[in-house]
Amino acid sequence: MADTFKIIGEAKRRVDGRGKVTGKAKFAEDYNVAHQLWGTVVRSSHPHALIKRIDVSRAVALDGVDALDGVEAVLTAKDIPGSKVFGIVVKNQQILAEDRVRYLGDGIVLIAARTRTIAETARELVAIEYELLPVVSDPEEALKPGAPAIHGTTNEFVHHHVQRGNPAKGFAEADVIIEKKFRTQFIEHSYIEPEAVLAEPAEQGGVKITGSVQNLFSSRRSVAAALNLDLSHVQIVQSTLGGSFGGKDEVMTSLCCRAALLAMKTGRPVKMVNTREESMLESYKRHPYVLYYKWGAKRDGSITAMEAKCIADGGAYASMSPFVTWRSVVQATGPYECANVRTDVYAAYTNNNYTGAMRGFGSPQVNFAIESMMDELAERVGMTPLEIRLKNGFETGSVTATGQRLTHVVSLKEVLTKTASAVDFETKWRKFRGEQSSEVKRGIGLACSYRGVSLGAEGVDAAETIVSVQTDGSVIVSSGITDMGQGAQTQMSQIVSEVLGISMERIQFLNTNTNRVADSGPTVASRGTVMGGSAAKNAAESVRTTLLEIGAQMMSVASDDLDLVSDYLVRRSSGERLASFAELTAACFNAGKPMIGLGWHKSPKTSWDEHAGQGEAYFTFVYGANAAEVEVDTGTGKVSVVDFVSCHDVGRAINRAMVQGQMYGGVAMGLGYGLLEEFDFEDGVPKQLNFDEYLIPTAVDVPRIKAIIVENPDPAGPFGAKSVGEPTNELAAPAIVNAIYNATGKRITEIPATLERVLLGHKLTRQGKRGSEQKEAIGDSCKVGRESR
Repeated sequence: MADTFKIIGEAKRRVDGRGKVTGKAKFAEDYNVAHQLWGTVVRSSHPHALIKRIDVSRAVALDGVDALDGVEAVLTAKDIPGSKVFGIVVKNQQILAEDRVRYLGDGIVLIAARTRTIAETARELVAIEYELLPVVSDPEEALKPGAPAIHGTTNEFVHHHVQRGNPAKGFAEADVIIEKKFRTQFIEHSYIEPEAVLAEPAEQGGVKITGSVQNLFSSRRSVAAALNLDLSHVQIVQSTLGGSFGGKDEVMTSLCCRAALLAMKTGRPVKMVNTREESMLESYKRHPYVLYYKWGAKRDGSITAMEAKCIADGGAYASMSPFVTWRSVVQATGPYECANVRTDVYAAYTNNNYTGAMRGFGSPQVNFAIESMMDELAERVGMTPLEIRLKNGFETGSVTATGQRLTHVVSLKEVLTKTASAVDFETKWRKFRGEQSSEVKRGIGLACSYRGVSLGAEGVDAAETIVSVQTDGSVIVSSGITDMGQGAQTQMSQIVSEVLGISMERIQFLNTNTNRVADSGPTVASRGTVMGGSAAKNAAESVRTTLLEIGAQMMSVASDDLDLVSDYLVRRSSGERLASFAELTAACFNAGKPMIGLGWHKSPKTSWDEHAGQGEAYFTFVYGANAAEVEVDTGTGKVSVVDFVSCHDVGRAINRAMVQGQMYGGVAMGLGYGLLEEFDFEDGVPKQLNFDEYLIPTAVDVPRIKAIIVENPDPAGPFGAKSVGEPTNELAAPAIVNAIYNATGKRITEIPATLERVLLGHKLTRQGKRGSEQKEAIGDSCKVGRESR
């Protein structure tokens, strides 16, 4: 196909942009129908308890000001006709708790009423008697013998490992051995739109649900199982989403099930909308990790052995922990050569909010530890952070810790050198690490990573996109990949536009509907472009073939001398325009030829041996590097990020402006992870339930960001594209922490790097305190700091 119409790579306007900026986009809460009821849920009063008695009599009897405004239904777990639990990997999450609550977000009773006020009033009239159980809130404590079990007989529900070579031999050969302990925190997704759904009894039986759902097909399976319905009788339609970042999966499945139960019970539409407080109370968070790292190296900086033990707080339910921690174990030693590796990653149940998918999906936690260790190693062997990474970094042909040989273009050293050059890293790093007399000190930090593209060996990885050309030359596209604001619809539209040689204005992209497209798996793992885009390309190419065949018949010209360019059928040899795209599609219709393409794409083969901890984990990888320049006020502990470079190899940029937007947004979110955000618990009770206390970066916190797009097209993706959404979020925190070290000489091992941690760390370093005394002082200060906030 000729590339005369070069739409790939152009900064085209988002196809969903007009509706959003004019206010015409319909978010889930905007959907209303006649005779709808309002649903609400009574949640647990305790993070861990047995349910001894539920009394709903006063709620059932409640009437409104008008006799018709009363309560229409009150349901408990006993009223669920089918499965009472759901889960993508482990089915143990309760739609409604029946005999035991495991965290404060557990729902116990559902209420439907004519008005929201009546529903919320009735909620306060439900009386529940509990028998309190011991609360487990620390994952390491949860794994100890004798700890109260949240499920079954043990709190350990995940253990992945990677084993390569002989780590003991590698440590024996090392001249330098470094051991560190790191901690990361719970993170709230902070999407601007809380969860909302509208469930309606369907005309022919079953239920239709419209809502802010990220993974429609997994939610549909759970609703069908709960209601004892066939999948064909559960329709879920995606409304425009006001953000997700991985956060509208299981929490939305739960809401879909609850609304559907009420709708089927009452025979009426039921709307449910979480307040911000309800959302933060119930929704899952990013996993906090405790990470123990031990590395050995030669004096020349070459790494001889790596060991890592990571413990993830899985919270009350399994959710996506098995998959999140699997990505962690695959990538836990970073993009570095090492022949001797042992990594163990565990997940433990606690009575905290359950944890699941969030942008980065198990990478931000391990990258913080890996990139901190690399800077530690550089200092120990007398190298710069850039030198140590270039010495040990992957190249094409390298073998990963899981035994996978990298046969694609490995651009790690390219992104590193381009990042370092953009900020004059070596010069500044040497300058800042010297004595700075000012109380406000400058520092610069570097971090890099590799990341497996799409789902990898987690499971079946396939998607469908449908391209339907209309008789007037307009085009309708729909896909099983959802757009949550990340731009998937625009990317796929550009791909279709490129293949069909038409302007994007001709394309109408429909939101995902489970009754229109095939189950395409979850929209996670930055797989929107590589999977949905590949399917879109396949679908458009199918239609293109038909159109060119008809064009050849119309013009008595060989089809291989025809092309579709700029909304016209043209002759390749002369460039002559032979017919408009609309004329061609009308002729195709009149010839009785189909103008619909059903594009299906299955990922290349991957493999995993869980017993050996080895395998071809992902079909390709992406590479990125970040550099952060900071100012640290050693009098107050305040860290200001003043300059930033984000460099990523995306394979090929389908839409350069959107790739840059992902890079800017990823840095901003990563800045929050490194410096500000922390969802705190005390004995299973959340300490922040709104944004007045949960801190996220604002516009004034975001520095200058230079986005560098590197393109090494990969045959695994459409037009060589790979992924960018998550990689941009996983490096800012370690780059910032390394910059703080460059400025102050203090290694931050627990994020976020709050005022207290930075300030105390600087003072202790200046005073020359070392060892356990320093660690204890830091721990005490952090505790005081959290309490003071």
